[in-house]
Amino acid sequence: MTFEEFKNIITEKFPEVTPEQMEQFRLMDELYRDWNSKINVVSRKDIDELYRHHVLHSLGIAAYLKTQMPDVYDRMRGEGPYSVAEPLKILDLGTGGGFPGIPLAVIFPHAQFTLCDSIGKKIIVATEVSKGLKLNNVKTVNARAESLPETFDYIVSRAVTSLENFMPWVKGKYDSGILYLKGGDLAEEISTAMSKYKMRKGSVHIWPISSWTADPFFETKQVIYIEK
Repeated sequence: MTFEEFKNIITEKFPEVTPEQMEQFRLMDELYRDWNSKINVVSRKDIDELYRHHVLHSLGIAAYLKTQMPDVYDRMRGEGPYSVAEPLKILDLGTGGGFPGIPLAVIFPHAQFTLCDSIGKKIIVATEVSKGLKLNNVKTVNARAESLPETFDYIVSRAVTSLENFMPWVKGKYDSGILYLKGGDLAEEISTAMSKYKMRKGSVHIWPISSWTADPFFETKQVIYIEK
């Protein structure tokens, strides 16, 4: 997917994105190519599909919020009455080179993002890319989730592990919910996690990204929203 193809999709799906934000999306390609040549965090095959496999996939969370939780979407963008609201705090756990946190920080300038990963070289890439994009709403942390002293409104993540392993990492770290990007058949994984951690019935929502885009890459990709 070229940037122009990506731009056409964003213009259609997120017409509220400003020219400044679109320029930040454009710059991602050269920034990631540059940093990936120094510290490999994206496979060589995937770097040519940066916009489809990483940026657009990350924005699946934004698409979920826009269609399913519009008040939260507007608040993260600082639109309408939310322009004076306290920014929501978002933790991207296991961010790697900055996904989904960096694309979300671009589209949600009125939210404060903490990008966390336990692997130092990955955080270097996320840090430098966010600096290159001049994202003032991003800070990066080389740490394990359990060691973070603060709590967040929402946690986002992209398939860092099974939900069964993930839930203990974020216990007591969020006030509203988790937005988790995952692929494949999730019924058994969700059932196991719900039973093990006594999650209340109806607190887990599965949203197929394929309902938002017909691109075959997203056919099995989903957003899991877990309410507090």
